[in-house]
Amino acid sequence: MQKIIRTLAVTTAALLLAAPGAAATPAAAATGSTTGPATGAARLELPRPTGDLAVGRDTLHLVDRSRKDPWTPTEDRELMLSLYYPAVARTGSPAPYMAVPEAKALLTDRGRLGEYTTPEQVAATRTHARTDAVPRITSHRYPLVVLSPSFTMPRASLTALAEDLASRGYVVAAVDHAYESDGTVFPGGRLLTCKACEQVFPDGSLHRVSDGRARDVSFVLDRLTGPHSAWRYSWLIDARHIGMAGHSIGGAAASATMAVDPRVDAGVNMDGTFFTPVPETGLGGRPFLMVAGDPALLPPDFPDTSWEDTWPRLDGWKRWLTVTGAGHPGFTDWPVLGDAAGYPHPETPLSGTRSHQIVRSYVGAFFDLHLRGIPSPRLDGPTAADPEVVFHRT
Repeated sequence: MQKIIRTLAVTTAALLLAAPGAAATPAAAATGSTTGPATGAARLELPRPTGDLAVGRDTLHLVDRSRKDPWTPTEDRELMLSLYYPAVARTGSPAPYMAVPEAKALLTDRGRLGEYTTPEQVAATRTHARTDAVPRITSHRYPLVVLSPSFTMPRASLTALAEDLASRGYVVAAVDHAYESDGTVFPGGRLLTCKACEQVFPDGSLHRVSDGRARDVSFVLDRLTGPHSAWRYSWLIDARHIGMAGHSIGGAAASATMAVDPRVDAGVNMDGTFFTPVPETGLGGRPFLMVAGDPALLPPDFPDTSWEDTWPRLDGWKRWLTVTGAGHPGFTDWPVLGDAAGYPHPETPLSGTRSHQIVRSYVGAFFDLHLRGIPSPRLDGPTAADPEVVFHRT
């Protein structure tokens, strides 16, 4: 059986796996972007959401005063959230993608991408959410989906997926876990960098990240759905239907959270090694989707048996899919932005546009089925419409 690695290796050099993985395809030319270093390049833009609803976005800073930060034990644990929600069209103002200091920190650690775009251009990427948008009131509340990014990456890396889910009728909480990204701006203008990297890469203790994120997400659920919510629009959330998805180590955090918090009804791991093993007793029969990049793009001896080990422990509805031509970053925004910037990356042949179409379609279908009861034939087996998607196990 082929071994499939789904997260960053425990070396500093392996951080480059998180560089944008899409090739410079005709999609770049279609946007009018340059094909070299992006001086004067067209404005970067995320793909338009596929749902029918307009999207609002709010930002929330949370502090867990009952728990010290695992990477800086003298401080309380802090989190930054972007909250996406169905909104009234044409209300609010365009939401920024990220702050310039965050983009600068990100590009510093993304290999050659900085030769093709600038921090200012990345920060100014056009999104499709609007801040201070009026929430869309209906006769029902909306299921909640929590998103956790990969190690070293900010929550903004999952913006296109978050916007798409919100446009389909979900509230989405994308989480930045303090000291686990290249750089995230917290209140007071503090740019918190990856202190966790200094601690877990030398000894390979990445399970500390997924373990800690499980506690983070339980705290987030307390603050969003508890009796004294920290969010002004918490009344939008249907707390009876909660899902979680994550990329790379954020995917490991999804199953780790489900193992300790029964409030999470369904989970998705997008290309992440299970650093926190799923318990032998399973996840209480709850559904879980595993979606991996193309194993053919990995070194043949890259060691990761965690998906093989995890599969028999998943005791509910489950699927194991792979996406031909997709690299590790193909589940984030970076291939889309790399296409637009003209960033060449021929070793991952699937375009950013196509990789994100697949991610949004299958993750959205999974949550539609398990949080809203909407039939999703796309999850039943291979389809000619998505030839890249391989049903590895069902």
